[in-house]
Amino acid sequence: MINLVLYRPEMPSNAGNVIRLAVNAGARLHFIGPLGFYMDNKRLLRAGLDYRELANLTVHVNFAQFLEKEHPTRLIASTSRGTVSPYNFKFQDKDYVIFGREKEGLSEEVYDKVPQDLRIRIPMMPESRCLNLSNSVAVVAYEAWRQLGFTGAAMIKP
Repeated sequence: MINLVLYRPEMPSNAGNVIRLAVNAGARLHFIGPLGFYMDNKRLLRAGLDYRELANLTVHVNFAQFLEKEHPTRLIASTSRGTVSPYNFKFQDKDYVIFGREKEGLSEEVYDKVPQDLRIRIPMMPESRCLNLSNSVAVVAYEAWRQLGFTGAAMIKP
């Protein structure tokens, strides 16, 4: 099971979309605070529909608490400063993929904890800066899940 990690998310609608995505992809989800919204925010609840109750979600006070509690064996950063595409990266079960804030990305503290070969970047046109956070999480989550054989999925019969 892949772990999706949002570092200090700011927009409740993005967080709600990611909650719904995590449930549908069978992923564990982590929010690292401080958050830019309350967990009972209307936009979060609307975007996440009723998936919040189904989500395997942990909210961590800060990055230090996340590291202390989770002890991630492989922390992968999805960042515009990454050097390898998620399509050329080999995901492993129990990986933690961390995504930065909507406006600022990952802090240097977090970025420096991730080895260069574990920094991935979604391919995009050269003039583009980045994708929307929930879209980025969807791209990476489904590629990781695909590589892991869509474990647990209700598969479509040919």
